[in-house]
Amino acid sequence: MGNKQNIISKAKDIFNTAKTYWSEPPKGSYIPYKEVASLSGAGFGVYWTTLLAAAIGLDASNFLVGASIGLKPMDLSVMLIVANLVGIPIGIFRGWYYDNHKMDGGKFLPFIRKTGLPIVLITTAFVWLPYENMQYITKAVVVWFMYMLLNVFLCFYNESYTYFQQIISPNTQERATVMSISQVIYSLAPTITGLVIPLIAGLTWGLNNIWTYRVIYPFFTVAGLIIGTIFFRKVKERLILPKKPQEPVRMLDAIREVAKNKYYWIIQAAAWVVFLESGYGVVLGWSFVYGNGGAQQEMLGVANTVIGNAGLWSMLLAPLAINLMGKRNLLITANSINIVILLVLYFAYHNLILVCVLWYINTFINTFWNIVQHQINADMRDYHQWKTGVRVDGLFAPLGIIGTVIGFFTGMFYPAIYEKMGLLDDYDVLYDDTLRNNLFEVLILCSALGALFNLIPFCFYDLTENKHRAYVDVLKIRTMFENHALGALEDDELRDTMEIIIQARDLIGKEQLTVDKSILRSAKKLPRSSEEEKEIRAQAIKNAKAQIKKVKETNLAIERADIIVADLNKFSTNAGKARLAQANEDYSRGLMYFYENAKADLKSAKKLPKSNATEKEIRSDAIKNARVKKESAALIGKYGIDSIKAPDDAVKNGIMTREVKGFFDSIRQRQELKAYLKAVSVYTRAVKPYTDAENLISQAENYTHYEKLEEKYFDLVSDKEVQ
Repeated sequence: MGNKQNIISKAKDIFNTAKTYWSEPPKGSYIPYKEVASLSGAGFGVYWTTLLAAAIGLDASNFLVGASIGLKPMDLSVMLIVANLVGIPIGIFRGWYYDNHKMDGGKFLPFIRKTGLPIVLITTAFVWLPYENMQYITKAVVVWFMYMLLNVFLCFYNESYTYFQQIISPNTQERATVMSISQVIYSLAPTITGLVIPLIAGLTWGLNNIWTYRVIYPFFTVAGLIIGTIFFRKVKERLILPKKPQEPVRMLDAIREVAKNKYYWIIQAAAWVVFLESGYGVVLGWSFVYGNGGAQQEMLGVANTVIGNAGLWSMLLAPLAINLMGKRNLLITANSINIVILLVLYFAYHNLILVCVLWYINTFINTFWNIVQHQINADMRDYHQWKTGVRVDGLFAPLGIIGTVIGFFTGMFYPAIYEKMGLLDDYDVLYDDTLRNNLFEVLILCSALGALFNLIPFCFYDLTENKHRAYVDVLKIRTMFENHALGALEDDELRDTMEIIIQARDLIGKEQLTVDKSILRSAKKLPRSSEEEKEIRAQAIKNAKAQIKKVKETNLAIERADIIVADLNKFSTNAGKARLAQANEDYSRGLMYFYENAKADLKSAKKLPKSNATEKEIRSDAIKNARVKKESAALIGKYGIDSIKAPDDAVKNGIMTREVKGFFDSIRQRQELKAYLKAVSVYTRAVKPYTDAENLISQAENYTHYEKLEEKYFDLVSDKEVQ
């Protein structure tokens, strides 16, 4: 009876909590429960909208273009390389556009809302083209063209959704929790399709027949588009930025700064070798479709459904695992377990039941990795904003060209293995047990090696959850000062940010407390022979856990205090004073000054001492400042100081709103706009020494208003206490 009452009581507590925070988030959080529900529905729509698009790939293991349409593995690899080459400038443009054009409704959400319909239309047209009546070369050209057209929209859609998830909350733990909950709910989407599609395909045409993709898949894509359209209207983005128009981010400047971000390179290094780990991915599907003569093909849907359930548990456990282990340790642990699973699979792939069991465990482990990779990318971008003062999301992409070039070679690795072992354009050879099993063994061993390579970079990843929280706190502080200067500071923002500062100032310089777990052990040893003793013991354990948790939170706050107070005091350090003095000097020289000695200044800066942290910081600032001046001097020398003019928005608006009369007039308009944008870029870079100095002086001035803001904060607090 008591257990039943406890269950009812807990159910009521959950209901009341959901009701309380349905429209307003809990204190310290950003996302109300209503939006979590909407995000879950939106994710459901995303999966189904792109279901058919995800089934289209220039890859030998792809059932549609490989087995159904009949393109050869190496030909597909060449087609993919060409597609990636063409995609490089498109990807660069996409990244630049994200960071320089904020559309109505947010930075990423508008792209999600606008690109879903083209994806559904193009994928439907893709599968309904009459490949049966085409010559081989015609099929290859048509598939490549449609693939490129699809990816113009699909990349915008997928990247926007990925980036959007990274800015739903600046709180990394809340972000992990919300993503975990939403993924649990929208995981129903792959569960449904994973069961239904193979089942229907097994009873009709089969997964290696194009009619499955023509008839079954489009139903889900249209349903997904409708669901996504509804729910994406009920979610929003959250970036910590001042309430003013953001300055354009020049691509080369962004790339130069991104290149200094060590966490970006760690993540990229892991991504470059992930291709090797993916080789085993065909084992499950090919075992069902081609093993035993294809007699068990229709059971693939059941297997997918059961195996997909593994991801549900890791989604539920992900926030707890991240909280206990940290993202880095969770990634390393997951990859280590995955290596062991792959080695076991090498000896067990003959047994379909064991394959399914191992796949279940593998899915459970890999789901942690899928959740955490989004989190570390979001943390890395927040770190970059803290480090550089500039928010960059899309312009991380241009440096990804390195990975694309690497992919030209790595993408041919597995197709070469396929062809070497006898798999060409006739996929029926996979019905041969000997050929298929030999291929499986090579793929599994390569995947295990890839998992090891993927693990190594994260051993150097040291952006802890507490460091990230400190960086976000600093971003809040900088934004508070800037919004105050703009006259746009709200009371809630002031209150929340000042609490961060006051706590940091109180804790700076204090030694960390000792975590005494003996009180918990003592509580657990208390007697529990009667109901009264059980209640006393339970309360003692609860109090002990709360005390230990408070000590741990205090220690974490002491760690954060160093980073927070260092930023508050940055203009009073020797390096900060030197930086500000240089800024005042550069500002006094005026907007357009010709730094003819910039090259010599750069050489001198590189010769500065670097024996301690202060000297290294001063040297780094001097080099950065000299490089900016060197570029400015080069532009002024090239174009002439009188030819570089400030941009006039009226000119741009005049060009863009002018009525176009005919094709040649449209070409002329495009050329004029291109020339205008180039002039803006030249001007921005030429005056950058001045604008950088102006921004630094302004920030230093903003920080002098601390006492005024502190006084206002205490007035707010006292007024609230009176009420």
